[in-house]
Amino acid sequence: METKTYTSAVERSGVDEGLRGFMLKVYNYMAAGLCLTALVAYLIANTGLIRLFFNFNPATNTPSMSGLAWLVLIAPLILVFAFNWAITRGSTAQVQGIFWAYSALIGASLTPIVLAYTASSLTRVFLITAGTFGAMSLYGYTTKRDLTGLGSFMIMGLWGVIIASIVNLFMKSAAFDYALSYIAIAIFVGLTAYDTQTIRNIYASSDTEDSATRKAVAGALSLYMDFINLFLNLLRIMGDRR
Repeated sequence: METKTYTSAVERSGVDEGLRGFMLKVYNYMAAGLCLTALVAYLIANTGLIRLFFNFNPATNTPSMSGLAWLVLIAPLILVFAFNWAITRGSTAQVQGIFWAYSALIGASLTPIVLAYTASSLTRVFLITAGTFGAMSLYGYTTKRDLTGLGSFMIMGLWGVIIASIVNLFMKSAAFDYALSYIAIAIFVGLTAYDTQTIRNIYASSDTEDSATRKAVAGALSLYMDFINLFLNLLRIMGDRR
């Protein structure tokens, strides 16, 4: 009886150690993706590369998006579909390559935000986002509660926000836009916990090192998108414009 108990404890310890290593890999990929995003946005905003993405009116010095900028804005949507294909049919190298390309393109598309807000407010909101994200991800990792119902509700809410945002393009209501930002923050806070729990649960289905790496990159992309969207909506409310 004691031998059986000891064996179970050893097996459980091995699973826990493997899970910690898997989650660490997920967070490492996500953090590296965020660093790449920040680096690309900084380089474009502070070098001559910005001329490739924006045309400046000499009289007013106001920027307008170039054809390349519009392509960069649309490309991440295409890469999401490519990523889903790569997860099921592509190689691990393709999955990783699409993740890095997606992170870089998001950085390029965020350049106008870097230009529009002060450096101090970008830093402040980033730290607030990191703290909020970290707390909710920790909750999703440690909670025994099944968050499937919460996740389904948040995904429905996200579609509602997307539709409402499209409608507001025609309404052009600043108050409505702020209200949507608050709702979006609540949604992505909930999705952070839900996605973390989902990533934790898929670890058990990783039967090979290659499979674990692909699932770690997929999990990193989910959390990366939660973080970026949480950051953008918090910035819309708390950021200071130049």
